[in-house]
Amino acid sequence: MTATDALPGQRGAAVGRGIGIGLMRGLWRPRVLGAWRMPPSGPAILAVNHTHLIDGPMLMGTAPRPVHFLIKREAFVGPLDPFLRGIGQLKVDRGRADRAVIGQALGVLERGGVLGIFPEGTRGEGDFAALRSGLAYFALRSGAPVVPVAVLGSTDRRGRLISALPPLRGRVDVVFGDPFQVGDGSGLRTKRALDEATVQLQRRLSGHLAEAGRFTGRAPH
Repeated sequence: MTATDALPGQRGAAVGRGIGIGLMRGLWRPRVLGAWRMPPSGPAILAVNHTHLIDGPMLMGTAPRPVHFLIKREAFVGPLDPFLRGIGQLKVDRGRADRAVIGQALGVLERGGVLGIFPEGTRGEGDFAALRSGLAYFALRSGAPVVPVAVLGSTDRRGRLISALPPLRGRVDVVFGDPFQVGDGSGLRTKRALDEATVQLQRRLSGHLAEAGRFTGRAPH
C-alpha cells in the first residue's frame, strides 16, 4: 500500500467537522475571529496552541474547512481508534520519526487539504515557547502556507459538572491569523534551514498569540 492509498478520507474529515460543529457549539459558545483569513482552497497548515484536550475538537468545529489533525497515538485507544481514523485524523508516534504518518500528512497537503498541527507537541502552557521541528519540516517540504490559530479560554475555569472540561456554555475564543510562507522558497530541509524556519515560526506564532490575547482580553494559560 502506498502513502497515497493510505490517505485519510476527505469525506471522513468532513463528517468530523460536522460532529465538531454539533458538539462544540452545543456544549460551549465558541467565538470565531478571523476565519476569513484561512485560504478557501488549496493546501494549508493550521498551527494551533494547545492547553486543553478540547482544542482539537474545537478547531474541527470552528475551522471553515475540514481538518486532518496529527494526534498522538496514545489517544487512539479502544473505540476511539476506529472513530478517529474514520473522521480522517492521523495517528503519530511522538517517540520516533514515523515515516508512514509523515507520508500521509504530506499526501493531505498534496491533495490540497488542511493539516492541523500542535507544534509544541503536547499540551502545556500553550504559548508556542518550545516548538518542535515537525511544523517547520512540513511547511518547508510542502510549501503550504501556515495559518496561526490561538485558542483562548479553554482553561480559564473548570466546569461544575465535569471539572476536567471548561464550564458548559462558557465562551472559548478561536482566533485565526494571517497565513504566511516559511523559508526562502527553495524547499531546502537542511538542519540549518529547519532551525531557521523554527525560529521564524516561533516568532510569528508567538506574535499572533500575543495579538489575539490583546484583542480578546484573554491570555494563554
